[in-house]
Amino acid sequence: MTTSVKAPARRAVGELLREWRDRRRISQLDLAIAADISTRHLSFVETGRSTPSREMVLRLGEHLEVPLRERNRLLLAAGYAPAYGETELGAPELTAVRDAVRQLLTGHEPYPAAVVDRGWNLVDANASLGVLVEGVAPDLLAPPVNVLRATLHPDGMAPNVLNLGEWRAHLLGRLRRQVEQTADAGLAELLAELREYPCDQPVPEVEVPGPGDIFVPLRYRHRGTDLTFFSTVATFGTPLDVTVAELVIESFYPANPETAEYLRVRASA
Repeated sequence: MTTSVKAPARRAVGELLREWRDRRRISQLDLAIAADISTRHLSFVETGRSTPSREMVLRLGEHLEVPLRERNRLLLAAGYAPAYGETELGAPELTAVRDAVRQLLTGHEPYPAAVVDRGWNLVDANASLGVLVEGVAPDLLAPPVNVLRATLHPDGMAPNVLNLGEWRAHLLGRLRRQVEQTADAGLAELLAELREYPCDQPVPEVEVPGPGDIFVPLRYRHRGTDLTFFSTVATFGTPLDVTVAELVIESFYPANPETAEYLRVRASA
């Protein structure tokens, strides 16, 4: 006897658009005005009474700030071919992107910097990142390296993060917002996993600055020396490729002269 497995039905584009609109907390009226269509037409699209054109799907996706990967899924749900390519980072077409990323990483020495993809997997890093990952368990550094897992896992960076509760809340907050923005099931699973990691410090639910605080610092102990960093995040400004759109460059800077001097001496040695 042969048992057949029924393939999941493809979700309608109108249903997906309505979910994105609800996720962005935008009314039908506001979206219709922004996209320069009638509310009646938008209502018909969301309920499946009208099939949107390819241009309409792209226009609504842009006004809803839907990530490029999900815009392709909207197009497929409407019966159209994807509009945005997804090129392997090692492909010749992305040589300029790789060169730009490498230049940013190298130029940031002697301070740590790393590039991650949509799933927080390490894509590239400079040599100075070693100051943060030294001592991390080898299995956490086996490719693909997930930087959030390597940071918060008890066998990772966590034992050396002096303000683990504060930094954990910061990272989980970023990941939670990313899950809300992208509706990515894989990221939701990662968030659930990270929340289960132990933490022996209070984890604030809301990031409230203390006296004189202007950013959430990373306080890290390296070989008995306490270092303090702040970080910046950069993305490509006008990406038209899914891979490029999902790259994030995180650069760490010394938050005090002692940290800067420590990194400078370490690099020169």
